[in-house]
Amino acid sequence: MRAVHFGAGNIGRGFIGEVLNQNDFAITFVDLNEHVIDALQERGEYVIELAEQAKTQIKVSNVTGINNGQDPEAVVQAIREADILTTAIGPNILPHIAGLIADGIQARLQAKKETSMDMIACENMIGGSQFLKEEVYKHLSEDAKAYAEEYIGFPNAAVDRIVPIQSHEDPLFVSVEPFKEWVIDQTQLKGTHIHLNDVLYVEDLEPYIERKLFSVNTGHATVAYKGYYEGFTTIDEALEDKGVHAQLEAVLNETGALLEAKWGFEHEAHQAYIQKIISRFQNPNISDEVTRVARTPIRKLGYDERFIRPLREAKAHELTYNALLDTIGLIFQYDYAEDEQAQALQTKLQEQGATATIVEVTGLTDAGLISEIEAAIAKYAK
Repeated sequence: MRAVHFGAGNIGRGFIGEVLNQNDFAITFVDLNEHVIDALQERGEYVIELAEQAKTQIKVSNVTGINNGQDPEAVVQAIREADILTTAIGPNILPHIAGLIADGIQARLQAKKETSMDMIACENMIGGSQFLKEEVYKHLSEDAKAYAEEYIGFPNAAVDRIVPIQSHEDPLFVSVEPFKEWVIDQTQLKGTHIHLNDVLYVEDLEPYIERKLFSVNTGHATVAYKGYYEGFTTIDEALEDKGVHAQLEAVLNETGALLEAKWGFEHEAHQAYIQKIISRFQNPNISDEVTRVARTPIRKLGYDERFIRPLREAKAHELTYNALLDTIGLIFQYDYAEDEQAQALQTKLQEQGATATIVEVTGLTDAGLISEIEAAIAKYAK
């Protein structure tokens, strides 16, 4: 079987590529990075190393690459012949590949291919595949839309694996944490003849997306912002501090209470999930910089993002959210000089004041929450 994967970065190679390879797919990676694509074409394989004491290595073979900037027609032909398409390129890049994917669907129509396939956006966002579908459909003819409705699925997915920033002499080598989780909404599948091992298929994806977003993403960012405020450089270093550790546990207990109330997750099982997350963040074999995890604070303060969404839903469920408020106050104080959004956020605060900035960045209209966030910002003013 054949897979086309957009994004030959560390997550694409170190997570999605590994799973597809283990399921006997020949993988064509699509990317603009000439160095990586050339290496994939030349070697046809690469090595993943698990960030653990044993340093277990996994070989991923039967791979190649296409530079979509240099040879878009080759990408179209690869999509025409593919059995599955996946992405790991970042939500903001999805619209930029939509036209090329649409051309691939058009090519399948012209070739009269009647084999169903799925296109799965493995991104850090809610509803990623459906967003991709909307963007792709903007480029399709009416005939191609009708064909896609019958044969092309866009099942949403949730993915979880920590792949820190890294630099190696070998452009294809990648180090990843041992833990990985890939969950797919099986109700949106068209290619039901394909069932990936090591992937969880569920009838309702939203609880799993929110569990990951409100636990892993919210927790990781909490350590980053609290760690930065306290002067730490890496995530594992920050978690050695009792105050940072306590802040993380408090936030995860608040989001955990929300997840249990909203989705019915069993308390003891979710507490075990929380402790697993904390142990992953503490992995001494992964040295992740707090400034990498904290990057793009304006995006992270979005209305449906990892802090504001659980904050407002916790209030709606009449649950405690003090630790979330504290962390949001820290985010507004994040002033890393090399982070464009951090600097833009500080400029907004200085020029517009706290209230207007909170409203603009978070999209909140709840006067009570806005006032509480303003107090949290003042609490951590330097």
